Amino acid sequence: MIHLVLGGARSGKSRYGEALVRQYTALGFDACYVATAQALDDEMATRIAKHQAGRTDDGIEWQLFEESLALTALLKRLAKPGRVILVDCLTLWLTNQLLASSAKIDDEPAPTEWHATDFAVSTSATSTSNDEALASWQAEKSAFVDSLAELEGVVVLISNEVGSGIVPLGELSRQFVDEAGWLNQAVAALADNVTLVVAGLSLALKPL
Repeated sequence: MIHLVLGGARSGKSRYGEALVRQYTALGFDACYVATAQALDDEMATRIAKHQAGRTDDGIEWQLFEESLALTALLKRLAKPGRVILVDCLTLWLTNQLLASSAKIDDEPAPTEWHATDFAVSTSATSTSNDEALASWQAEKSAFVDSLAELEGVVVLISNEVGSGIVPLGELSRQFVDEAGWLNQAVAALADNVTLVVAGLSLALKPL
């Protein structure tokens, strides 16, 4: 079963996802936490540490896996009956994929879930390299979406809803917003359950 949890920054979506996991561990499921963030600067390392500290007393015996790029392969390996997997989050995975596929990122700061729409692509990047990067991401996304129906057990996917704000400056920033929206739509179409979290309150989108 696939459960997609959407929300903005500090909406409470991660906490809601962890609460879902707790319901399954109460039934005897074992729990895996898949983190897609990369601690590429001190600020991000601090945020990751806060998330880790918050999980130490949440009553769940997590098996932690850190994977910034090869998410599809990891989920195929981990998913099985009697196991619930929490992925936090898809939008950071998208960010990692776009940057890894870009021909030139140089000294640009690593974007995070909380300010992913603030980064910009170098003006020296060519349209050819951008097309190749986009094609690489589309292949990754297709493989990921296609794999969801095959996963056994329960998978809770956390993702940002980033399309409700202003249109960001910068080509890669706008591409991120577009691709995040399309990724969420593709996953939501296949998910058994979709929940939107706003201000700590959950709203069931699917099933109605």
